[in-house]
Order: sequence, then structure tokens, then C-alpha cells
Amino acid sequence: MEAIEVLGKEKGISSEILFDAIDKALSSAYKKNYNNEANCRVSLDRNTGEYHVYAIKEVVEEVTNPVTQISLGMAHKISEDYAVGDTLEEEVTPANFGRIAAQNAKQVVVQAIREAERGIIFNEYVNRANDIITGVVQRVENKNVYINLGKTEAILGPGEQISNEKYAVGDRIKALIVEVKNTTKGPQVMISRTHPGLLKRLFELEVPEIQNGDVEIKSVAREPGMRSKIAVYAEDENIDAVGSCVGPRGTRVQTIVDELRNEKIDIVKWSSDPVQFIANALSPARVVSVAINESEKLSRVVVPDYQLSLAIGKEGQNARLAAKLTSWKIDIKSESQAEEFGFDDAEETIDIAEFASEDFYSEE
Repeated sequence: MEAIEVLGKEKGISSEILFDAIDKALSSAYKKNYNNEANCRVSLDRNTGEYHVYAIKEVVEEVTNPVTQISLGMAHKISEDYAVGDTLEEEVTPANFGRIAAQNAKQVVVQAIREAERGIIFNEYVNRANDIITGVVQRVENKNVYINLGKTEAILGPGEQISNEKYAVGDRIKALIVEVKNTTKGPQVMISRTHPGLLKRLFELEVPEIQNGDVEIKSVAREPGMRSKIAVYAEDENIDAVGSCVGPRGTRVQTIVDELRNEKIDIVKWSSDPVQFIANALSPARVVSVAINESEKLSRVVVPDYQLSLAIGKEGQNARLAAKLTSWKIDIKSESQAEEFGFDDAEETIDIAEFASEDFYSEE
């Protein structure tokens, strides 16, 4: 009984689960070592550890199987109340189960403990989807990286790994839980290093103003391992949302950059005005004007000639991330290109209906 209590505390399993496992183990051991056909019930005293095995038999006129049946005459010796068709329990507790029976019982108990542990682990992680976890790289097999979380391990699949990131045994990394599966081999925790939610959670960890609700993350756009943009907003005008995320001398954002292996992060101010938000999203480029078509979520942005390449970014990365961040399609033109369309660049916002044509928003 002391061993059961210690084992329960060590494994984090209820003693009742262990008692039930022992009940089943003794029942299984009896059936396997004395008679497989017997229906039996095990009674285990939770206080003393004393146990009894009872064979469950049907009362019949004529016995054809003594293992599962008992005659009416024999039943009446126990009690006159029994009738044909009734069932009774006859104590058949062995004097000594023996070594083989004990081994069989042990296997049942061990299996029950494993299932209970798996259930505890699954319940611990099943509701933690989109939570951030910290673990240690345990091994790398078939392009999968296995992360030790303590009680279990998580799988970082090839599609969830940052392309330019190398994983060495013993590395400590943070990742986002994307899915928890309950498989025959136990709980399977699937994690990601590429999910945009990871960047959001990292900022929530590092920035107290986000934790207490003074600063809100409105949207995130990410190209893992390369560059990300995050839009933040503070309802209180006295709070600098961008500055809070950057931190003193850039320490807060630098911690996140280090965790993501030098992934560049642009922090921009969110605005309910799409014109202003689009202009902010194209940071670090300076925007001259923005024209929008709200019904089709289309926008045209004009930037100085010397800022065109900066606004578009390497291989279109800056413009692509800005489009993801704002959920607007963005077409960027330089001032000299915009003159060909014949509109006044000095306007901050322009009615797009005056100059837009179908081919203006072509893929080109």
C-alpha cells in the first residue's frame, strides 16, 4: 500500500487509478493461470491491501461447465433464495498466485500506468494549442527534430522548421504548439518555428505592456528566417506602442531577433485609417501618397524615386509583407511613374475612381 502511494505521487497518478489497475491485473492473472473461461471479480481493500477473488457462476439445473455454472442444489447450500438463471459469486482466492501470475499482473499494472500517464500528458497539452513552449533538442531523425519537454517530447516537422536554421542536440529553443494528437503510441505534440503566432507569443512574453493589455498586437506577417512585420496599437495616446515593443536600446526586440536566429523584424504602428496603416506598413520606406479602393481592398502607393527599391524590398519582400500585414493589395509606383497617370502626387489620399483602370491592378 505504501508502494502504491509512492508510485502515485511519483507518476502524478491518482491512487484510485492504480487500485483499479491492480483489480484488473489480479483478475487477468487469475483467468490466465487458473481458468481462462472464468468470469471473476476482484475485491481489493483500499486500506489494508487484502484482496479476494470471486468466480461469477450461473445457477442451472444441470451443470455442463463447472467453471461458469453451479447446480441449483449447490447454490441452495449457500442460500435458499437462489433460483435457476440467477448468478452468484463463489470465492476462489488462490493461496498463492505464484511467480508467473505475478509477472502477468505486473504487465497489466505497468500498461495501466502508461495509459494513465499518456492521458495526463494529453490533457495537459490538448488545450495549449497556440501556446509557446520551451524545450531542448533531443535528436534529429528523418528531417524531424524531437524536442524534449520534460514529461514528453514534441515533434518539429520539416515544414515547421526555419529554412536557414540548424538544430543541434542540446540546443534550447522556443516553439509554438500547433496541434496535439492522441495516438496509439501516446500523445503527439506538433510544434512550429515558422508560424506567425510564434512571433506574437514571443512579443507577449517580452513586452509587459502587451501582457497587461496597454499595447495590442493587431496583425503579424512573417517570412520565417528572413523578415517579419508586426502592427501594434495603444489606445492610450501617452503610450508609445512601437517604443514599448522595441524596448530600451532595442533590448526587447533584440531578444526576439536572437531567438529567431537574426530574423529581421519591423514594428509598425497600426491605424484604423487604411491609408495611414498602409503607409506605416511599408516602413522603412517613406510614402508620398496612398490611394485606395475599399470595395476591392486595392491600394496604390507612391514613393520617391530613390525609395522605390526600398519600398518594394529584395525580391518584393517588403511590399509582400506589407500586403499580408494590412490585408490590402498594394501596388507601388515611383513619383516619376505616377506622373504618367496624370494625377497630383501631393494629395495624401486620391479618389481611385478618377484614374484607376482594370489593367492598373494587373499582376504586373
